[in-house]
Amino acid sequence: MKKVIIIGPAYPLRGGLATFDHRLAKEFIDQGYDCTIYSFSLQYPNFLFPGKTQYTSEPAPPGLKITSAINSINPFNWLKVGNRIRKEGPDIVVVRYWLPFMGPSLGTILRRVRKNMARQAHRTKIICIADNVIPHEHRPGDKVFTKYFLKSCDGFITMSEKVMDDLRKLEKNKTAILVQHPLYDNFGSPVSKSEAREKLKINNEELIILFFGFIRKYKGLDILLDAMKILAENPIPIAVGTEIRSRSLSGLKLLIAGEFYENERPYQEQIDRLGIRDSVILRTDFIPDGEVKYFLCAADAVIQPYRNATQSGVTPLAYHFEKPMIVTNVGGLPSLVPNEKAGLVAEPNAESIAAAIQRFYQLGENYFLPHLRSEKQKYSWANLVSAILTISKK
Repeated sequence: MKKVIIIGPAYPLRGGLATFDHRLAKEFIDQGYDCTIYSFSLQYPNFLFPGKTQYTSEPAPPGLKITSAINSINPFNWLKVGNRIRKEGPDIVVVRYWLPFMGPSLGTILRRVRKNMARQAHRTKIICIADNVIPHEHRPGDKVFTKYFLKSCDGFITMSEKVMDDLRKLEKNKTAILVQHPLYDNFGSPVSKSEAREKLKINNEELIILFFGFIRKYKGLDILLDAMKILAENPIPIAVGTEIRSRSLSGLKLLIAGEFYENERPYQEQIDRLGIRDSVILRTDFIPDGEVKYFLCAADAVIQPYRNATQSGVTPLAYHFEKPMIVTNVGGLPSLVPNEKAGLVAEPNAESIAAAIQRFYQLGENYFLPHLRSEKQKYSWANLVSAILTISKK
């Protein structure tokens, strides 16, 4: 049986990266591989972590082998973990890369894994899944740390053209394959909109647009709030049966579901300054995995008003629950959401986003369903594993 080690966040750490790694490990196991996740004993020092806690209170994912071993700020630990993985002699190491801060630790660990491999009957192949190469928010040392990490890898998977372009600016020769971000299909089956709204105590008659995920500047929530102000001052044509009726936007609500990863106050002040408090539903604690489906299923559409983007884990989540998306024309988002098929594409400004929301309700939610169901077939975990195996054989 071939052995695969995934290096990246996993239980008891929380968030989209951990969820991704759990699901990828399950796919390897389902295909007959011996798979272990090496996660972090210390991912971020508390003073660097923007959220309330790095850990989940939910039970461990069943059937997975997870070792919490990596200390991101202790060089002695990097050598120890690297030697430990090297002695295990995995056929493939799959390593996640999402932040230059992780470059020194992961790059050093992988260099230890590669050391003396020529003496063994086979050599471990190191494949990176690059979520970001050039980060959304730039800091000193980003390029140096990233280059150090990239040199330790044999090949790369990216999940958007933007990340592929960024990768090729720093690494021009090694094999890289673009694979669409697989669907998050581990949050349970969809429930009815009425059941989801009852669970969340949301009126069944309201129009609900969902902003989902951690709140950071690059995700453009402030732009979306400005768009909500524009919509609050204008009627909107709504499809009701076979008729088009003019309906006041007093029934439109923005559901914001996700934890603030920056100062909350400017957003609260903006909501009050714009006078749209009654049009906003704030659920800004971390959303546990068991509750994710209720937020997606309660919404008419999912909106991503990003200023810049590579790809987004929210997109495959929306595909899984067959929710139309409104995204901005930045990074890899437009290629993931074909305009007027799986959703709508707007420019990253309030006027364009407001117009896209109006257009969505003119077309109606059901207009997008056939396209969503067709498009989502591209996003499978088997495709990702196949790409990893293809690179490992080259």
